[in-house]
Amino acid sequence: MKLEVLRFSSDSDSTLGALFDITDKRKFLCFTLEDEFREVKISEETRIPAGTYNITLRTEGGFNQKYNDKFGTDFNKGILWVRDVPGFEYILIHIGNTDDDTAGCLLVGDSQTQNITKNGFIGSSTDAYTRIYPPIADVLADGGEVTITYIDYA
Repeated sequence: MKLEVLRFSSDSDSTLGALFDITDKRKFLCFTLEDEFREVKISEETRIPAGTYNITLRTEGGFNQKYNDKFGTDFNKGILWVRDVPGFEYILIHIGNTDDDTAGCLLVGDSQTQNITKNGFIGSSTDAYTRIYPPIADVLADGGEVTITYIDYA
């Protein structure tokens, strides 16, 4: 499976984008929100560099336990973990609404508010996550490969 994040708006607090499944034909999955771009990384306040990364399932740690409690172990096979990002560790794809909910991770949502005159926001995050997670996690659980490419337009 091949995923793609198109980053289209970046301000001093957040980066807005859109997530697509590009495995066969480009299919819109949801909106995204990340921390802002910085020339010099500030821990937990900087988006990851553009590039292509592998995704695996992280089956330990606080987020995994939190999602086991929230969704149950039948749903949660592990947190989507963006791997081998230079200078970053534990970059996850998860639920959240603003840059306060991410430490470099990719947040997903079904609605989005611009970040030009106010802080960026994504809404209906749990709805988006519970829709996009199963097909991605199923590929990984079945031993398949999932990659994600981040492309900067802003």
